[in-house]
Amino acid sequence: MSAAAGPTSKGRQRRTALLDAAERVLTSSGGSELTLRAVAEEAGVRLGHLQYYFPARAALLSALLDRILASSLERVTALTVAPPPGTDREALLDAVLSDHDDPRLVLLFTEVWALAAHDEEAAAAVRAFYDQYVTHVAAFVRDHVPDLSAAEAHHRAEVFVMLMEGSALFRSGITGRRTAGTDARLREAALTLLGGAARRPGG
Repeated sequence: MSAAAGPTSKGRQRRTALLDAAERVLTSSGGSELTLRAVAEEAGVRLGHLQYYFPARAALLSALLDRILASSLERVTALTVAPPPGTDREALLDAVLSDHDDPRLVLLFTEVWALAAHDEEAAAAVRAFYDQYVTHVAAFVRDHVPDLSAAEAHHRAEVFVMLMEGSALFRSGITGRRTAGTDARLREAALTLLGGAARRPGG
């Protein structure tokens, strides 16, 4: 087993701390500043210590993306594959939209998208993540609207994910500001894709 795999508990803890530092560099300075030296400085360790776990920037970037995307996919899976009792379309939408209230998470994904635009390995990882995201949402849609074809459920899921990811930039304040009116229309559109209708105020 390689050092990067973290064979011991202490090794795993150190690796996690280094990835935490890499994530901070990514969100504070952007992908162009995500260098081994910058991460080592942020973590307060020698460059050689970081290179013991991540010999090159590509290895560090790959591990960081794996962690970010796996964490997000776990949240999606929990809501769609084996959702808690009572998880309906509204509950799924509420949970997804709540991510937009976390500025750190939105900024993190903004940087991940930027990395994917310039790095094919990053792009492949991001595409694989969204493929799984869409697949899980499509299964959720079919469970709640069983008369839909698999193709239609998949198309709806794709557009739902596009809508949610794009709206994150506006609702978080990065490229715009949310309003009660736009949120109402967003919910209406999203719930239509999921097969339901928006709740009326006070309903």
